[in-house]
Amino acid sequence: MHIFEDHKERITTGLALVAAVLVIGFIDNFFLMWFIFGVIYILAFKEALMLFGIEDESLYLYGVGLWFVAGIYPYGDDLFVLAGVAYASAVAYNKELEWKNFLPFLYPTAGMLFMFTMYQEYGVLSLLWLLVVVAMTDVGAYAVGKSIGKTPFCETSPNKTMEGVVGGIVVATLSGMFIGLFVVDFMVSFLISALVATSSIFGDLFESSLKRAADVKDSGDLLPGHGGVLDRIDGYLFGGIVMLVLLRGLV
Repeated sequence: MHIFEDHKERITTGLALVAAVLVIGFIDNFFLMWFIFGVIYILAFKEALMLFGIEDESLYLYGVGLWFVAGIYPYGDDLFVLAGVAYASAVAYNKELEWKNFLPFLYPTAGMLFMFTMYQEYGVLSLLWLLVVVAMTDVGAYAVGKSIGKTPFCETSPNKTMEGVVGGIVVATLSGMFIGLFVVDFMVSFLISALVATSSIFGDLFESSLKRAADVKDSGDLLPGHGGVLDRIDGYLFGGIVMLVLLRGLV
C-alpha cells in the first residue's frame, strides 16, 4: 500500500496503458494498429526533435508522409533505408541541409517501422511477445536492483546496477520464452527473448544519453508519472528491431 501511494500516478497511468494495449491487441485490426502505431510514432518523433535540438517543424510532414506509405508498402522496415538514400541525395544537392535533421528518421522511425512490419509478418502474438519481454526486463531490473543492486552498470544511467540488469534479463528471458512458444520453437524463443531483453536495456540507455545531452529529465510530459512517449517505448525501439531481424534469420 505504501508503494502504491508513493507511485499512485505512475501505477494508474501504467495500468491504463496496459488495458489499452490489451484491447487493441484483442481487436487485432490492421488499420487500427496502423493508426495507433502512427499516433505513437508522431508523438515520439516530436519528442525526438526536441532531444536532438532540431527546430525544423516541416520534418513532421515527412514523418506523416512516411507513415502513410508504411500503411500500403509491404516492407515498412525498408522505408527508413530509402529515406536515408533520399536525404543523402538531398544533402548532396543542397549544402544548406543539415545531417542532424535525419536523426529522427533513424530514431524513433526505424524502431516503429520494424515493429509494425513484425506485426504484419508474424501477427499480434509477436507484439505481445515483445511487450512481455521488454516490460519484464524493466520490472525485473527494478526489483532486483532495488533488492540487491550494488555494482554500478554505467555512467549513462547512474541508477542502474549490474545486478539489476542481469536480473532483468533473466526474468524477461524466462517470462518471454513461454509467450514466444506460440510463435517459434523452444530454443529460438529462449534465444530471441534473451537478446531482445538485452537490447531493450541499451534502448533505455540510448534514450538516457539523449536526455542527458539535452539536459532534460524526461522526453516529455504527456503521460503522468511516466514522462513522454519515448520514455515508455525506448526499450521497444531497440527490441523490436532485434526481434524482427532474429525472427527472419532463425525461423
